[in-house]
Amino acid sequence: MNHRLNLVLLLVTFLTTLTTKSQDLSQDEMLSLDRIYNSNEFVQEYERPMQWIENGDAYIIVEKSQTISNADELIRYDTKTQKRSVFVAGESLTIDGTPLSISSFTLSSDGSKVLFFNNTSRVWRSYSKGDYWVFDFTTNQLKQLGASFEASSLMFAKFSKDNKYVAYVHDFNIYKEDFATGSMTQLTTDGDGAIINGTFDWAYEEEFGKRDGFSWSPNANYIAYWQIDASDIETFFMINNTDSIYSKPIPLQYPKVGRTPSGAKLGIINMNSNQTIWIPVPGDQKNNYLPGMQWVNDDLLLIQQLNRHQNKLSIWSYQPSSKTLKNIYTEEEETWVDLGYPDISADGWGNNDLPLVDNNTAFLRMTENGTWRHIYKINIASGEQLLLTPFDFDVASIRPATNNVVYFMASPNNSTQRYLYQTDLSGKGEVRQITPQIFDGVNNYSFSPNGLYAIHIHQNVLKPRSSQLVELPAHSTIKTLASNKDFDKRLRTLDLPEVKFTTVTTEEGIAIDVRMIMPTDFDPNEKYPVLFHVYGEPWGQVATDTHIGLWNIMMAQKGYVIIDMDNRGTPCLKGSAWRKSIYRQIGVINVKDQADAAKEILKLEYLDNDRTAVWGWSGGGSMTLNLMFKHPEIYKTGIAIAAVSNQLIYDNIYQERYMGLPQENRDDFIAGSPVTHAKNLEGNLLLIHGTADDNVHYQSAELLINELIKQHKLFQFMPYPNRTHSIRQIELTVFEKAKIQPDTYII
Repeated sequence: MNHRLNLVLLLVTFLTTLTTKSQDLSQDEMLSLDRIYNSNEFVQEYERPMQWIENGDAYIIVEKSQTISNADELIRYDTKTQKRSVFVAGESLTIDGTPLSISSFTLSSDGSKVLFFNNTSRVWRSYSKGDYWVFDFTTNQLKQLGASFEASSLMFAKFSKDNKYVAYVHDFNIYKEDFATGSMTQLTTDGDGAIINGTFDWAYEEEFGKRDGFSWSPNANYIAYWQIDASDIETFFMINNTDSIYSKPIPLQYPKVGRTPSGAKLGIINMNSNQTIWIPVPGDQKNNYLPGMQWVNDDLLLIQQLNRHQNKLSIWSYQPSSKTLKNIYTEEEETWVDLGYPDISADGWGNNDLPLVDNNTAFLRMTENGTWRHIYKINIASGEQLLLTPFDFDVASIRPATNNVVYFMASPNNSTQRYLYQTDLSGKGEVRQITPQIFDGVNNYSFSPNGLYAIHIHQNVLKPRSSQLVELPAHSTIKTLASNKDFDKRLRTLDLPEVKFTTVTTEEGIAIDVRMIMPTDFDPNEKYPVLFHVYGEPWGQVATDTHIGLWNIMMAQKGYVIIDMDNRGTPCLKGSAWRKSIYRQIGVINVKDQADAAKEILKLEYLDNDRTAVWGWSGGGSMTLNLMFKHPEIYKTGIAIAAVSNQLIYDNIYQERYMGLPQENRDDFIAGSPVTHAKNLEGNLLLIHGTADDNVHYQSAELLINELIKQHKLFQFMPYPNRTHSIRQIELTVFEKAKIQPDTYII
């Protein structure tokens, strides 16, 4: 049973009375919740995860063994010719006769060993703990690493370049294991949860994408690592009320807005002495962040440092042999500085490494200090900067550079789409689009290390996701990886809606992109209920030329007009001023833009101003609440999922980045918080929240509920016990079994 079926049923039930559309079509043409979530009728295919080898001239994927039942094996493909060969047979990947399950794998630098990760367990967002096994081609043997430790407790194992050692994290400390002898050396000893070595705390993972916190130097003489000091981070307790007759507190180190962040420092372990030398990065460790560190060569590191306000980025070089620290680049803004810019084409979340070019003598950095977001090349030795993209449009995201060119994603004429471009590394400004015109919509690319090949992913509003292996820059298709032709054919049997893109201009002169999914039996002489879907913060764009999905198709069949709009502050490709205008105004400027745009779009004769609903998740839930409370004359029904009701209780890294520190502008936080305006609720409101949400705490829902009760407001509430921010692992509830009648929520 799909984990979201009952949640979706709840949403549909709450909205049912907005429409009275009769269903005259055959059942084969109409979607239902059962067909979407409780059957295998509409199953999409996806490409297999790929591990590039030989600099991209070949790759390895996991396939099912043809000789051993339920066993995996590694298959090598020549990228250009697609010649197939068995890399590691299933027969070699068994433990006491049982096939080894494979979650992921990596190869040693010389290709003589394969490191397998399995039996994984979750740490916050990802399954980053587990067991590691090494298959050695020289002995044809499979060996477990850290066998003396408890199961599923190792993190981020990786080979040294000489393949003599494997290093990994266990219980907040870094170890190295001699692969030949199995002897282990504990390299750090002070890790205890308050002190964290080689990995990160909740906030660094959530907001900087940091999980793996150490790396070998290329010559294996050193290990560079992060140490996080979370000893002063206060504990937030979530409560498990369902697994025992007595409640159980679930502790979480969580730095809230205005509270001091975790401290961070960088150490280098000398592999000869096993001793740590601390890199003397200037500044208070608890009022600066260190979200990036990478090796350039055997004796040089690049370090990225952000101040507490996140409006100053300093990039340092450090030479272990001479212990020389040098500032080579500084970037400052009046608002904030992004590390990896949020975009629908962004690739490699959490990899904050700066792309190295010119034989590792320079790096690339995207910045938007000017009108547009551009790519600069910075010389590591001199700090000299060269503008590579002197164009009057935004770069969306960077892709790899070859010897002469750098690839990047952009869409100069339409912010709802994305295409691949290239320009030269010499700064001449010669640019050309690589994505063929036939792939209109949103494209994305995952490159091989040599930049000659890529996995190309394409979709648009009515064309589902497909992927192919292409050769660049010609963009010739080598192999179709996932066509989704069967899925698309199945979609074509349905009553499908028309999708329109338009722009509305608000009374302030702000042009807002709009995506409208029309009812499937649209008649311009009729009146239709409107369902606004919103997000509206710096990490989400919703009016995009991406596939609309089965749920939206079903709602269009039910007679809704579904509208997505992107306000100022969202990551649209409309210039730096557009994106940065939301600084210190979350919950204010974005809400005003949405409401003003809604007023304009609702002037269309076929939209029923008396039957308007809005819904969103996380930041979109917050937007939903603010719209319901600030503009009850527009929005009659709202569904807010996992919403931040009070900006002062969210995590400090995210909220302070976009709002500043509450010690300096507390009134801005209060003005943008939905709870401040709860007294104005007039319409129908449904709140949904997981009680084990470690991101937006259940506390957020209770604070809002308390205020609504205080203001004598009626509302509906659906808590999900022990469910997280994504509200997963949910089964069918009384909502399906009781078949709640539509008049429960009469508008």
